[in-house]
Amino acid sequence: MVAGEIVAAARREGRRILCEDEAKEVLRRAGVPVVPCRLAASEDEAVALAEEMGYPVVLKVRSPLIVHKTEAGGVALDLRGEAEVRRAYRGILSRAAALDPRALVSVQPMAPPGREVIVGVTGDPHFGPVIMAGLGGVLAEILEDVSFRLLPVAREEAVRMLRSLRGYRLLAGYRGVPPADIEALADLLVKVSGLMEAHPEIGELDLNPVLVYERGLVVADARLVLAG
Repeated sequence: MVAGEIVAAARREGRRILCEDEAKEVLRRAGVPVVPCRLAASEDEAVALAEEMGYPVVLKVRSPLIVHKTEAGGVALDLRGEAEVRRAYRGILSRAAALDPRALVSVQPMAPPGREVIVGVTGDPHFGPVIMAGLGGVLAEILEDVSFRLLPVAREEAVRMLRSLRGYRLLAGYRGVPPADIEALADLLVKVSGLMEAHPEIGELDLNPVLVYERGLVVADARLVLAG
């Protein structure tokens, strides 16, 4: 299913917020590396998917009515066996029942740890779409270290955007810690810029966290909101 079809399907259902699997498919179609996300319609299917992917895995609630999955108790990380998957599956659906009795559960491989970065796009009432990049995880809350640019963003501007971060040294390497893949991160910003140009019906995009490695990166979670 192409990005336009995913957006159209959400519109037909009266939804502005895409579920994580839908948002990741839109990103994947744009060439963005994402952690794969597959839906489990039953506890047994969740176990089968986990064993197919290989442990450890992550389970998340899948519902258009539950935007903040973690706050709703809808995320279980680092599950390492069948018993843990079954327990997490039942717990997630139990907690989700009051908010959405039709909620499903997604199964994803647990991505290796990396440097955490946030990338997002939002609309400014005066300037139009603006792209943001910043340090993720705890540092995002403490330092509020982010950089903004108007769209579209070319590769050279994307690199300058990253270098303007106060915590850029955490990405560039320090005290024996090897550098993260700045080129891959700049590529991500350019691809997100291109996605927004190709699909003006996308109003907001939130990629958090983006895990950046010595080589390459992956988007672990994504939120996409259609324009009103």
